[in-house]
Amino acid sequence: MSLRASSSLAEPYDLAVIGGGINGAGIARDAAGRGFSVVLFEKGDLGGGTSANSTKLIHGGLRYLEHYEFRLVREALIEREILLGIAPHIIWPLRFVLPHHQGLRPAWLLRLGLFLYDHLGGRKLLPATQRIDLTRSPLGAPLSPGHAIGFEYSDCWVEDSRLVLLNAKDAAERGAAIHPRMAVSAARREGALWHITAEGRDGTAECHARALVNAAGPWVGAVQGLVMGSNQPARLRLVKGSHIVLPRLYGHDRAYIFQNADGRIIFAIPYERDFTLIGTTDEDHPNPDEPPQISEGEITYLCAAASGYFRTPVRREDIVWTYSGLRPLYDDGASKAQEATRDYVLKLDAPTGQAPLLTIFGGKITTYRKLAEAALSELRLKPESAGWTARAALPGGDFAPDGFPALLADFQRDFPLLREALCTRLLRAYGTRAWRIFAPGQDPGPAIGADLHAAEVDYLRQEEWAEAAEDVLWRRSKLGLRFDAGARDRLARLMGR
Repeated sequence: MSLRASSSLAEPYDLAVIGGGINGAGIARDAAGRGFSVVLFEKGDLGGGTSANSTKLIHGGLRYLEHYEFRLVREALIEREILLGIAPHIIWPLRFVLPHHQGLRPAWLLRLGLFLYDHLGGRKLLPATQRIDLTRSPLGAPLSPGHAIGFEYSDCWVEDSRLVLLNAKDAAERGAAIHPRMAVSAARREGALWHITAEGRDGTAECHARALVNAAGPWVGAVQGLVMGSNQPARLRLVKGSHIVLPRLYGHDRAYIFQNADGRIIFAIPYERDFTLIGTTDEDHPNPDEPPQISEGEITYLCAAASGYFRTPVRREDIVWTYSGLRPLYDDGASKAQEATRDYVLKLDAPTGQAPLLTIFGGKITTYRKLAEAALSELRLKPESAGWTARAALPGGDFAPDGFPALLADFQRDFPLLREALCTRLLRAYGTRAWRIFAPGQDPGPAIGADLHAAEVDYLRQEEWAEAAEDVLWRRSKLGLRFDAGARDRLARLMGR
């Protein structure tokens, strides 16, 4: 069978994208919004790989200043406020406390780095850095004695997997054909077109496209070799980052950034209201087909690093959940995984008269939108058009960055039978589209588990490509932290209906 984005968009597509992570979804959205016909293939669930397993921060990357990556940091800092403006439901400001540690980076160096961090990106919405006396501030209370000086600075939190979904959703609403759980098995050039074969549950499909993007993340090399038949080695370095989640370690709403003796840093972040997220690690992981899992060494490292700062030790027996992701970094020859560049690298293969191929290496979730613009600039699809994504809200994000309290009040007025905690969660996930889930005044009925109801599951199936309980519990939400075995079985039965 032949694939079409819609009845009005006939083949060949202007652009085909392999990979439904944040880079692929961002490119599909940008291209569709410029009027190009787009098809995207993802072998699993959208955002089911690297993009759902980040540290969940929109940030400039303070530590990258030490590696002199000023352009990357500046671009990320500018993007930080752009993304806050277009997705204020899933992205919001977060203040970070950086305690000074005797014997590591001196206080003057931290202050200089934070001064650059405040000013490199033209900060407008977020508050500036300030010095803290940790012996007097309540922000010092969870810390062990000996941490007297600290600094507080701004970055942002992001619901990472939802960022992917909303980009894919917006792309689809602008005409793109989005095909999760459909793996590209072959792609070959036929002059000025790519002939693409994809396989899914319903069989094999074929289409043609004028240009192709390989945004397969950790599987960039596999797609390059097995699918396209290229014998050129992919300059890819897979680095595993692991995280642990524990019951909430402190009562306030700030995050901490801790320096370690090995030169790395870790974060401790308020997570899902009742938990604390600690991460991340940097370990080479050469095989993308081997699912990344946290090692005993990583658990020991994260617990020890956090315990070096917190008054109450972080114990492995208190861990309630762990997750690991693979960062598909460009191999720049760095000797240590932590030193490999986080910048994105675009490689264009466009022989004269042949359909172009663009391969994506690396990138940060913070700079995905700029990466998408750069990708389309490289491809030079005709007719060329200007970027637009910095000004257009993602689905549900059409309200001001400081407008969440007013939005919550309006939602509670329209849905008086829903508890405040549920209202808050729905608005944080769906923004203004939360009004589409329940009918006004509707009694939600009994929950499947935690505060998940059948109406929300139906919405996720119809609007966000959710097909399995795993999709709902760990990517469209993090309700898996609150579901027991019985609730998971009830959801699985409902999803299998």
